[in-house]
Amino acid sequence: MKLGQLAATARELFTAKLVYGDPVERDGVVVIPAAAVFGGGGGGADDTAALPVREGAGFGVFARPAGAFVVRRDAVTWVPAVDRTRLGLAAAVTVVALAKILSRR
Repeated sequence: MKLGQLAATARELFTAKLVYGDPVERDGVVVIPAAAVFGGGGGGADDTAALPVREGAGFGVFARPAGAFVVRRDAVTWVPAVDRTRLGLAAAVTVVALAKILSRR
């Protein structure tokens, strides 16, 4: 795949659809899921006369649920996604850090 083709493919992938999911409606309530998305990429080419043209490129994406917009009648509210594993890990690290601090005294 040429660099231009890869860039065009990346442009097609990085749209609002990557961040916002399709709205879901039930009983007059609309839920629009959202995600936090981070990405990046790079590429290059070696176009010297002594060597054949060499190209390379790559990109990556990291996405995780962030929450959802909930639409009821005329009100829109944000409901964050809660990652219980992350909260548990943060609590455990805090307890261990406090135990180390208190044990030094």
